[in-house]
Amino acid sequence: MDIKPIRTEQDYQQALREVSAYFDSEPVPGSADGDRFEVLLTLVQAYEAKHYPIAPPDPIEAIKFRMEQGGLTLKDLRPYLGSSGRVSEVMSRKRGLSLAMIRRLHNGLHIPLETLIR
Repeated sequence: MDIKPIRTEQDYQQALREVSAYFDSEPVPGSADGDRFEVLLTLVQAYEAKHYPIAPPDPIEAIKFRMEQGGLTLKDLRPYLGSSGRVSEVMSRKRGLSLAMIRRLHNGLHIPLETLIR
């Protein structure tokens, strides 16, 4: 297995080409091709994490996304944020999330804590 670190954009593009070929016909795990595929995926992920990091979502955007996923309205946020006025203030970014709100959103809507405390 002749695999080297991905150091340049050219190395990255080459690794992507090789990995994409495996997606068309995924190799058997534990086989020589399967091991190569797994190692290449790990290298590609490490390169992407370093060179193309994805910022964590904004808390309000995460709430809006969860609302969209669940077909929720602003009225549905009252149990988590408080009165209609409070919901409006939070969603328009005029008021920050309190610790109690964060806990309720996490427990009720399953939004990750690390997203909400950002």
